[in-house]
Order: sequence, then C-alpha cells, then structure tokens
Amino acid sequence: MKNQENQKNQNNQEVQENNSSKFNRMTSRMLQIKAETASNEEIKDRLLSGGRVTGTNMVVMVCAILIASVGLNTNSIPVIIGAMLVSPLMGSILAIAYGTVSADPDLTRLHSVGFAFQIIFSLIASTIYFILSPVKAPTHELLARTSPSFFDVIIASAGGIAGIVGQTNKEKANNIVPGVAIATALMPPLCTCGYAIANMNLRMLGGVAYLFLINAYFIYASACLFLSLLEIPRVRELTPAEWRRSRMKMVRNTILVLLPCIVLAVTVGLK
Repeated sequence: MKNQENQKNQNNQEVQENNSSKFNRMTSRMLQIKAETASNEEIKDRLLSGGRVTGTNMVVMVCAILIASVGLNTNSIPVIIGAMLVSPLMGSILAIAYGTVSADPDLTRLHSVGFAFQIIFSLIASTIYFILSPVKAPTHELLARTSPSFFDVIIASAGGIAGIVGQTNKEKANNIVPGVAIATALMPPLCTCGYAIANMNLRMLGGVAYLFLINAYFIYASACLFLSLLEIPRVRELTPAEWRRSRMKMVRNTILVLLPCIVLAVTVGLK
C-alpha cells in the first residue's frame, strides 16, 4: 500500500515537472524575438528602401498631403485615415533609426535630410492648399490635433515598436504597418501646421508642431531600442566613451521632447 502511494506521488511529480517544462518552452518561444526576425541584410534592405526619397515617393507624398488636407478641411475622418495609409513618412523615420543603431553617420544624415525635405515639402504644399481653400473656419479634426498629451507619447512609442517589429519579421507583417500609420498619424499634424501657417495662427502652430515632434521622435526612439535588442550589425564598434555619450544624448533628447508635455500636465493638474 505504501509502495503504491509512493509510486502515485512520483507519477504526480513527473506530471508536474513535465507540465512545467512545457510551459517554460512555450514561454521561451513566445519571448524569443530573434528567432522570428529576418536576416540582417533583409532588414537593412527593407528599412532603407522604405526611407528612400525618390520621384515615386514624392508623388505618393503629394497625394497624401492633398488627401489629408481635404479630409481636415471637410472634417472627414475616413479621408484622413486614407492619407495616413498613403503617407511615406514612417519609412523615413525607421531608416533614420537604422542608421543610428548601425552607427553609420552618413546613412543617418542622408535619411535625415530626406525626412526634412519631406516635412518642408508637406508644409509648403498644405499651406498653399489652405490659402486657396474657400473653407477657412477650423474644423473639429483640425482643432483635435492642437493639444498633445502623454497619451500621444504612449501611442507613438507603442506604434514605433509595432512598426519596426512588422518590418523586421521573417514574414513581413503587412497588416501591422498600416495600423501603425493610422495610430501614430504623421501626415495630418503636418497638414494642420499648413493650416495654421496659412491662417497665421501661431498658437495652433505651436501645439500641432509639438504633436508631430512627439509622434516622430518616439517612433524613432522606440525603433532604435528594438533594433538595438536585435543587435543590428554596426559599421564600426563604438568605444565605451562613445556609447556613454550616445546613451546620454538619447536620454537628454527624450527629456527635452517630454518637457513641454510635463509642464502642460502639471499646469492642468494645478487648475
């Protein structure tokens, strides 16, 4: 009888150990990001081609600007969503992040200049549209983008991680990037800046420009963090001093971007 009880206890212990082992293996598979990522060459090709500013890219940009401007001007949410899906701005930000993590200053500079050109072009085109538009009154969709908050920081950070995960996955997750484009909304704030410039509304311009900065910066920062975890190859190894300076620079920039948001939250809380 005692032997049977010991055998039963031993069997129960083996079952528990087996279940624990299965759970550990399952958890390990769920958290093992690198196993599901594409090769370094494929990741590089995807991100850099997505951030390339070409004639085709600029035609798409013009379409996105016009669609977003009309959507904002007519208070049409479906039209604004369409502009978010068409906009190529996300690709430029992810390409800059790749250049940063790979320690390639030439690559970072090239795509930063391309991104700056896209921003300037978008501002000029949207400003011209709103100057010519007969509808001058600010719509709800225009006003909704003038008061950024910490929620926008969370959305941009989560969107940046989701976007870079979709772009680095073995089987490119095409359904992720459009969702990220809608969530983080880069083109509508830029076109709202154009509206503010066209109507000489500096207060609106400050709020919406800050929203665009939050979205762009935290997409970039979260993409850099994820690419670092993937251990993207660098063109050269950084010295410990260079790594410290790089980390401190990122921390400093993050604090500077967050500072107006913190001040605004404290001010609202005190009222």
